[in-house]
Amino acid sequence: MTDHGTSTDPMSIGPRSPWRIGVDVGGTFTDLVLADAAGRIWVTKVPSVPADPSRGVLNALDRIAVDLGVPEHDVLASCGLFVHGSTVATNTMLEGKGAPVGLICTDGFRDVIEIRRGLRDDQWNHREPYARPLVPRFLRQGIDERIDADGTVHRPLSLDRLDDIVDDFVSEGVQAIAVALMNSYANDAHETQVAAAIRDRWDGDWVTTSAAVSPMMGEYERTSTAVVNATLMPRIVGYLRSLETELHQRGLATSLLLVQSNGGAASVEQLADRPVNLLLSGPAAAVGALNLYSRAIDQWRDDHPAADDETAPGNVISMEIGGTSCDVLLMSDRDVATRDDMSIAGYHVSTPAIDIHTIGAGGGTIASVDDAGLLSVGPEGAGADPGPACYGRGGTRPTVTDAHLVLGRLRPGKSAGGTLDLDFDAAVEAIRIHVAEPLSMPVEEAAAGIIELTEHHLLSAVEHISIERGHSPRRFTMVAAGGAGPMHGAQVAAGLGCRRVYIPRDAGALCAIGMLHADIRQDFTRVLIDSLDEVQAATVADGFGELKTRALRVMGEE
Repeated sequence: MTDHGTSTDPMSIGPRSPWRIGVDVGGTFTDLVLADAAGRIWVTKVPSVPADPSRGVLNALDRIAVDLGVPEHDVLASCGLFVHGSTVATNTMLEGKGAPVGLICTDGFRDVIEIRRGLRDDQWNHREPYARPLVPRFLRQGIDERIDADGTVHRPLSLDRLDDIVDDFVSEGVQAIAVALMNSYANDAHETQVAAAIRDRWDGDWVTTSAAVSPMMGEYERTSTAVVNATLMPRIVGYLRSLETELHQRGLATSLLLVQSNGGAASVEQLADRPVNLLLSGPAAAVGALNLYSRAIDQWRDDHPAADDETAPGNVISMEIGGTSCDVLLMSDRDVATRDDMSIAGYHVSTPAIDIHTIGAGGGTIASVDDAGLLSVGPEGAGADPGPACYGRGGTRPTVTDAHLVLGRLRPGKSAGGTLDLDFDAAVEAIRIHVAEPLSMPVEEAAAGIIELTEHHLLSAVEHISIERGHSPRRFTMVAAGGAGPMHGAQVAAGLGCRRVYIPRDAGALCAIGMLHADIRQDFTRVLIDSLDEVQAATVADGFGELKTRALRVMGEE
């Protein structure tokens, strides 16, 4: 089933201002969607620039300006909403390219982030090592103080050692400092004082406190979140502020909004102290798209009452397959599950996030044959540079895209929009050398094996977020999106038992479209410890009242 929206040929009718722009920076492509005041949309897709993601954003703006036949300044000047999402924060963690961090903790607790909880993700795997702590032990420094679990001061704060600690951090090249003190979720006064004292003594800009980013119980979880936030700050906040400045210089009059892990949007200034909230920035935008598409699917159901299947209104599963990964998201009865913590590159992060399952299976995922003669696909990908062999940019290893081209599922030559020129011979040669010959089979059979194995991975990913959590896929419509999603949607849906597949007209720009439908959202949390038998209703009401006051103040500032 394909939607029949109001998309038109951008060359025939110009857009009506003011319009909205959503830009999604992925690992392989940067997608831009412009929606005008009449509801029509224009989509453009350009290669991402991993070394400088902002170049992908600006290149996409250049491209849409050419497509519309208007100056780029006018494209931005007539924009009433600019929403951005990217995988920059995620990739920073996955690639280990965060800034050097120094950690200040309560004296005697500097090994919290190394001891962790003593639990493993896979209880049967005793050999896989934990991720190396983001802060080496010599950069974890204790300070004399102690807050009790009830928030009272057990030992007053002493700043006598702070000068020496800061000097040590400077000499070791620390770029960001995290402060995580015991029980600061109950009383953050000491953390606040330490942070203020650091700013007085240090020329650096990046100081984060654990209670500010994750005011939750659990010293390990809160400390880990503060450290991840600190290591992201220099690169992510610097990138976002630089991009916003560049956009304003080019004509953008409104603030740059960013999609957070919770699926909502917020301004750069609101997130400058909490870049950890951007770890799922791009994929989380799919929530807005699912809200849009679920209404279209339900309307189709109403218009076709004779369609007899088990799907229920508001039940959709999105399978968004890009060049690098596949993101799976489930919406049940128009509600998307959220969680309060997640793991990224082996590091725990406690921050509100959409419950998304991601695997390394995309168009650029590399296929290979190991020494035992077994075919494998992923998780390594070709990325934007050099990309699949058929892109003609120097890539020589076979990918899922090359397999599609060999099997005739993609057409050689210019791609849609003319951004790529797919080389059939290069795809054949890559699969022949790296897969067909090692397995002693024809190139076509090798390509078919790559696709089949990839779809088994995709099937397992969707089962993880549906069947393993008590949802029957028969009651859901599969939304096959992303640049590669529609080519796998029918087969994966059949394996799951889904009776209906929905392919959006602009499937390759799912997240960029979702950004235009994202709510402005902030999450506020506080811990209340009391006996359920004795706690007073007024105490609970006062706690929610405090959160409401904070929320209204912050939203008013937006």
